[in-house]
Amino acid sequence: MKKNVADGNDSFESILPEYGRRKLLTYADSIRDLADTFRETKKEAGAEDILKEDRNEYIWQQKLAENKNLMAEHLQEMAEIMTSVASEARCCQPMSVRRFRQIAHALREVDIQIKNLYLIENELGRMEISISMKNTKKATLSADEVGDLLSVLLNIRLISAGDNPFFVGDEWKTFYYIEEAKFHVLTGVAKAVKETEKISGDNYAFFTTGTGNQTAILSDGMGSGDKACADSTMVVELMEKFLEAGFQTETAVQMINSSLVSGGENTNMSTLDLCSIDLYSGECRFVKVGSSSSYIKRQHLVDRISAGNLPMGIFQKPDMEIVGRTLVDGDYVIMVSDGILDALSQGIGEDMLPEVIGDSNLENPGEIAGSILNFCIHQCRGHIRDDMTVLVIGIWKKEED
Repeated sequence: MKKNVADGNDSFESILPEYGRRKLLTYADSIRDLADTFRETKKEAGAEDILKEDRNEYIWQQKLAENKNLMAEHLQEMAEIMTSVASEARCCQPMSVRRFRQIAHALREVDIQIKNLYLIENELGRMEISISMKNTKKATLSADEVGDLLSVLLNIRLISAGDNPFFVGDEWKTFYYIEEAKFHVLTGVAKAVKETEKISGDNYAFFTTGTGNQTAILSDGMGSGDKACADSTMVVELMEKFLEAGFQTETAVQMINSSLVSGGENTNMSTLDLCSIDLYSGECRFVKVGSSSSYIKRQHLVDRISAGNLPMGIFQKPDMEIVGRTLVDGDYVIMVSDGILDALSQGIGEDMLPEVIGDSNLENPGEIAGSILNFCIHQCRGHIRDDMTVLVIGIWKKEED
């Protein structure tokens, strides 16, 4: 269990009580056993005869076997997630009783009473604070304001967790604070719809997870109009939900791909372009499935990240390309859909896009996205033959106090 910081020694401990940890591991083992029952068995002798006598029956049996394999993989991943949660540990930093009393006294000065204060170092080496407190008078103090006070008292830059109540009320509540990230980002978007359609087949999302990751997702549904929009919307929404729930990116891609493949005769295909940025370290990870090139702009230098694979929804196992980079203060990430490159191919050629990006002196991500889109529309003389989307993320280092 976690330890009260006033209690003493520095040690790594499970964040779950021992009983709960063992129970979770037992559930994980049961799910693994269930996954084994779904795994494809060896083909029986005479399968070739079935093929000759009844091809439809053979195809149905093969499809059933493929679905069982996919179910087994999903169950296996669920078991791995449960095992990972059961084995998570935190390092409880020691704090003297005197120090604890100093913090409690300082907060009493603003009518805040505290108990059960935990100072925890997570597995990534980042600090987290768990504190139970209540307001002893009618004056209202927000969770953010208490976080600012704790930052000064503990000499750690802290921010309030997203699920904290806004105000500290008159009843005991547990509040969580996390170490503030080193970087912050701004985002920008520019879009144009295919000239014969009313709705874009491209969809995107920006979101930040509790682990301090800024993620951008861009999906281009095959074709255009309502069908393409529905496919790309599903990809974006499911990816966001899976990642926020704690699934590994590769597993989330596999599960979404299975959903697209299961469409049967109604072919469902979409690209996936994902960029995940660690706001503490600046580490950037691109996951590309059938998507266009992405670009990193550092002043006037441009790094192109390309992939040569096919979209999701074609094969049972999607072909993912994963590329890592490290971003620094002032870098920009540019993600584009196929329509941008198609427009350039009607003019100066798509290979010139890195030069166009590098020549830009704009700093606002929204203005950068708009300038790229306008340039491409000019190149195709206003004839937008495919949906066009540009996403831009700018990253800057936070100023030290």
